[in-house]
This record gives sequence, C-alpha cells and structure tokens, in this order.
Amino acid sequence: MKRIPLVARILAGFALGTVAGLAMSAWCAPETVKKILPYISPFGAVLVAMLKTVVYPVILFSLILGAASLPLRKSGKVGALVLAWYTGTSVFATVFGVAMAYLMNPKMEAAEKVAGAGVEGAKALVAGGAGTGSSFGAFAASLFQNPFAALASGQFLPIIVFAIAFGLAARWILDNAATTDDARRTVTALLDVCDGAQKVSFKLIDCVVAYFPFGVAALSLVNFAENGALLFGPYSRIAACVMTGVAAMVLVVYPLSIAVFCRENPYRVLMRLRQPILTAFVTRSSAATLPMSFRAMDDMGVSRTLSSFSLPMGATVNMDGVCVHLPVFVILAANMFGHSLGALDVATLCMMIMFASVGAGGVPGGSVFLLFMVLENMGLAPEQVSLVVALALGINPVLDMFETCCNVTGDNVCTYIVAKKSGLLAADSARSAPTSGKSTSNPR
Repeated sequence: MKRIPLVARILAGFALGTVAGLAMSAWCAPETVKKILPYISPFGAVLVAMLKTVVYPVILFSLILGAASLPLRKSGKVGALVLAWYTGTSVFATVFGVAMAYLMNPKMEAAEKVAGAGVEGAKALVAGGAGTGSSFGAFAASLFQNPFAALASGQFLPIIVFAIAFGLAARWILDNAATTDDARRTVTALLDVCDGAQKVSFKLIDCVVAYFPFGVAALSLVNFAENGALLFGPYSRIAACVMTGVAAMVLVVYPLSIAVFCRENPYRVLMRLRQPILTAFVTRSSAATLPMSFRAMDDMGVSRTLSSFSLPMGATVNMDGVCVHLPVFVILAANMFGHSLGALDVATLCMMIMFASVGAGGVPGGSVFLLFMVLENMGLAPEQVSLVVALALGINPVLDMFETCCNVTGDNVCTYIVAKKSGLLAADSARSAPTSGKSTSNPR
C-alpha cells in the first residue's frame, strides 16, 4: 500500500466513501441510515481527534521556534505582511461573497417546512445567547490567558500569542549583548528541546497519515449519507451560490494572486497543495488540517520560521470561506422577510461579516454560530433568526466542506506568496536561523 502515493489513497478513500454515502442516502430508509452510521462514524471521528491531538503541540513548539528563528526586525516585517495579506483577502472575500449572493439571489420556498423540527433547536440556541457578540475589550483580554489552560481547552489565539511572545523573548535574550554566556547556553538548550519536541510531533503526524485513507472514507460516507440528497432538493440554489463563490476563490482569485506575485504557473502550486485542500474538504476543520498544511509547506521548501507562524494564524483568523458563505444566508433572510438593505447597510454587513469571521474558530460548523450575531444586528426578530439558523443547520455540513477548503487554500497560498517575496523559500530560511547555538528551525 505504501507504494501508492498518499494523495491517490486519500482520493480513493474519498471516492469510495462518497459513492457509498450517496447510495445509502438514495436507497436506504432514514431510519436504516441512522442505525448504520453510528457504527461507521467513529472511524472518521478518530481521524479528526488524532489530528487535533497532534496539532496543539505542533502549534506551540512551531510558533516558539518560528518566532525565535527570525531576527526581531524581520519578524515584525514578515508578521505584518502575513496579517496584511489575511486582512486583504478577507475584505475581498466578503465583498465578493455579498456580490455573489446578490447576483444569484438565494431564495427558499416553503422555508418553515424545509426547516422542520430544526427550528426548535435553533430557538434553544438563540435563547442561550449563542449569538451575543463580545466587546473588543473582552476579545483583547481573551488573547492573554494561562497558556496551559488554553492548551487544555483548545483556544488557538491565546496559544499563538503566548508562543510568539515566548519565542521573541528567547530571541531577544540571544541577541542581547548583555546576556551572559550561561544564560545564552540555557536559552539555546531550551530551544533545542522545543526543536526536538517539534520533530517528535511531526513524526506523530506521519503515523496518523497512515490511517488517513480509512478515516477519509468514513468521514465522506457519513457526510454524504446524511446530507448528500440535500444538494438536489430545496437547498440547491443556496448550495450553488456558496459553491460557485468558493470555486471562484480557489480556482480564479488565489491562482491570480500566485501568478501576479510569484510569476509562476499557479495551478502547479495548487496541485502541490492538493493534500491539505482535500483534508480540509473532508474533515471540515482548519485546525485538524494544520498538520497536512505543515507537510505541504515543508515539501514546497517554505521555511518553518514562516509556516509555523502563518499557518496557525491563518487557521484562526483567515476565514475567506466564511466570508463567502455568510452573505448567502444574510441575503436569503432579507429575501424571506422583505428586509431592505441600503448601501450603508451593505457596507455595515461587509464589516460585520469580516470581523465575525475571525471568531469561526477553525472547527467544523463554526460559521453557523456567527449567523446569530450577523442576523441579530440586521434587526431580525428572534423567531426569524431561529428559522434562518435552522435552515443553515440543515445544509451546513455540506457547505462547510467547501468553506473549509477555501479557508485552508487561502492559508497555504498566503504562506507560499509571503515566503517567495520574503526570501524564506528553501536555502533562504537557513540564513534566517539564530546565530547562537544550533539552528532552531527545520527548513526543508
């Protein structure tokens, strides 16, 4: 089996799972599907759980090493470039998503009937305050937490902030002329420990990869058995709107960016990213896809001094797929309830969606909860919000696959372009390593 390329094995597992899932959805009674899937879904859930088990130590140690490997001046420049790129693509994706939603004008016939019993569950979420947006002060405070508590609870932003600050502090000690030799040796030894922990974490990823085709088959079977038929039913216009927007981002916008900034064939670059893109599509989780994104960037020669910062940051704040996805349901709500949106409303909507996308969290289905905040700020009644959210819950598992695929593609394309423009491809990354002690990065 190892002689077969990994991507071919993953595609085979995805194809088999998809065909089996669609066949089960079409030919088996819903009651039968509900009885069978609990025996299959654990095989897919195990894959996502294993990836998430590995991803937190990978993020922590990779970010520490990445921050410690870049000179302080260059660190600020590269970090600003990454954040500027993510902000720019988020703005574009939001405006593009709103334009696509207006162009395709999603509607829903007999919405109450389609939503069915899901409305009651959505009402419970609304009553629980799931859509209440936090203030900027609360958001800023959430960035600085006990790092061990953040690791235990899986909160990405506090982990990222602590790891970058820790790595930069280590770099400052190494570069400071007043630092004693003993202190410099101690910090270098600490970074060597982090380097060893990072290598072990990536070896664990290699072990997880061996199980990948089986987990992918199970995930795709469950996803399409539960939701495949929805694509051909009353959700078809909504699904077509989101899929068209995502396809345009992945196949046109990102390739144009690569062609303009890197001066190379963009589709060859995308082909080299097929492994994380397919993983994102199946797992529906930017966080769970991080290990595969790291592998892809390593294989493409991107220094880990950049990828260890850019990829975890992107999995947390860069949600272009969400920016394309959310406007569809906002315009759907406006069509359903006769809610008129003026030019100022559309501008406010774009800003709200862009900032809300940062809270998607990189986990399956995170964008649904952002609908609460966006729809409430439109001035809709709680009953109306509940109905739209119930409709979103019905189709979200399918749309989330395309949305996450877009998010992860954007993360990897950004990392590659910034590496190309900043001299952090292949041999360039070695010149950025610390001069004291052994190199703490592991560029390939």
